[in-house]
This record gives sequence, C-alpha cells and structure tokens, in this order.
Amino acid sequence: MPEVIINGPAGRIEGRYTRGKRSDAPIALLLHPHPQHGGTMNNKIVFTLFNSFVRRGYSALRFNFRGVGRSQGAYDRGEGELSDAAAALDWMQTINPNASLCWIAGFSFGAWIGMQLLMRRPEIDGFISVSPPANLYDFSFLAPCPSSGLIVHGGRDEVVPETAVTKLVTKLSSQRDIRIDYRVVDGANHFFHDRVEALNDCLDSYLDRVLEPPVAAVAG
Repeated sequence: MPEVIINGPAGRIEGRYTRGKRSDAPIALLLHPHPQHGGTMNNKIVFTLFNSFVRRGYSALRFNFRGVGRSQGAYDRGEGELSDAAAALDWMQTINPNASLCWIAGFSFGAWIGMQLLMRRPEIDGFISVSPPANLYDFSFLAPCPSSGLIVHGGRDEVVPETAVTKLVTKLSSQRDIRIDYRVVDGANHFFHDRVEALNDCLDSYLDRVLEPPVAAVAG
C-alpha cells in the first residue's frame, strides 16, 4: 500500500494507493470524515471502504484533505476539500487511463464531499455514502442525483438523526433512472463502534450484487 504525494490546489496531498492488477482495473476514491473532528484517511470506516474495493481488484486511493497529516493547506469549510477530492480523482484517472469503472465513497463529512464531486464528474458510475450528515449540510444539490448508490446509516447514530437520512433517501429514490439502496445497521452509532464488521458485511452484500465478481486483488 504505497504512500503517494499528489499535487493539490493547496499544495501537497498525502495519500495511500493500491493498484489493481488489470490494465483496465476500475478505480475508487475514498473520502474521510471531518478534518476538525479527528478525521483522517486512516479512519477505520474509510479503511473498511478502501479494502472493500481493493478485494475486488480496484485501484483505490484514500488521502488526507488539506491540513490533515502531511497534506498542506488549512481546513476550508468544504470548498477546498472538494477541490482536493477533484485533484485526487484527476490523479487517479491520469495513472489509470483505461479504468473500466469509477466509484466514490465517503464517510460522514467525506460522504457530503463525495456527493458534491459526484454532481461535477459525470464519469463517476456509483457511490457509497456512510453516515451522510443530512442534518448538518445541505444536500439539495442532488437534483437530480446522476448515479445509483448505497447509503448506510447507524441505527443508533447520535450525530445524524435517522429521520434526516430517510428524508434524503426518499428524495433521491423519487428521481428517475437511479436506484438508492438504503441500509440501516442495527445498534451502530455514527462511528460504528463495535459494528464495523456489520458495516463490512453490508458493503460486501451490496458490492457483490452491483459489481463484477471479485478479481485477483492487487499488484505490488
């Protein structure tokens, strides 16, 4: 899992990248939770998302937003972080020009950034949003949502009420030509403490259904 340094709009972006074996391996970009609340690319939920795609032969990248870890810059209330995500996706596409698919996945704040990037990049084929903070940020830009995807929420989320996420899911599900799969993990709080395995099972069941069968995992 080599460390990579990407030239971002605020300077250096620190990431971890695993390359799929196939020349046309699909790509996945993983986004971490809020930088001002301890969010990093090493968050256990982000790592779980990362491994879900790596096991399926994807080239996968997780990275630190500006001001986190060794990434340069400072927190920018979402605007700069969206630019960081776009730069990271540009880097992925440059080194994977023949990628057969493109997915984005994010946790909490990262889910909000990921959904914004989804609206700006028509090449993104699908998404996963874990604990999207629908009560804290405006998701009305998803009009219409351009891709189908998975939304996962904890049944005991103490940060984001389930009613807020259900309202978002209902709005998206009413749109044409997309399918939103909504899963609630019983007993899980916002950070899925002691419920990461249940989250992983949820991710696997969804990805096994919508993606090609897993291929030989990774190249060195």
